[in-house]
Amino acid sequence: MTLTPIRQQFLIAAEAAARLLAHPQVDRQWNQPSALADFTVRGLAGHLALQILYVPRSLAAELPHGRPVTLAEHYSRAAWIGAGLSDDANVAIRQVGEETAPGTAAQLAATATATINVLRDRLQLELAERVVFLPWAQRMLTLDDFLLTRLMELAVHSDDLAVSVHVPTPVLSAEALEPVLELLTALAVRRHGPLPILRALTRQERAPLSIAAF
Repeated sequence: MTLTPIRQQFLIAAEAAARLLAHPQVDRQWNQPSALADFTVRGLAGHLALQILYVPRSLAAELPHGRPVTLAEHYSRAAWIGAGLSDDANVAIRQVGEETAPGTAAQLAATATATINVLRDRLQLELAERVVFLPWAQRMLTLDDFLLTRLMELAVHSDDLAVSVHVPTPVLSAEALEPVLELLTALAVRRHGPLPILRALTRQERAPLSIAAF
């Protein structure tokens, strides 16, 4: 078997994220505030690494009865979208990020790299229709839909971490960013409606203040 495009781009983005985690600047600013409110660099690095570490956990989870949800359904149930910084969903995300990085940046980068090396072979063996269970979300997605969500998280949070430690953001290919931007556009339309997105992309004088997807 060969890797599907999403699986291939996920691995490439994961490798870029692991290299960023190993950057000396991440280690130097490990316990400093990040560019994200209430996140330390360590917690943000842990959250970034989790987007890689979640994959083998989901592959290993036992599948319950039922069907996989669509990406639209998945995000419609996400408690963190629209939640405030002090809401339970976001507090839990920050806490898990910190718990994922109990040691050094180098140790976290090594764990991420080792996981990628395992996944490189594993993802080639999984069928196109493979379904995975997300224990933390209590729902199922197709593997490729799940990896698209992780690819989006890797792209977004690699930028967050790079900005936090004042290093260049990893450059991802058009093949990686096109599905990410398509997903984010769909989420932005769902949140704001199509007209504000149209205006933001074509009419600066009528553009809304924000078309953020989250």
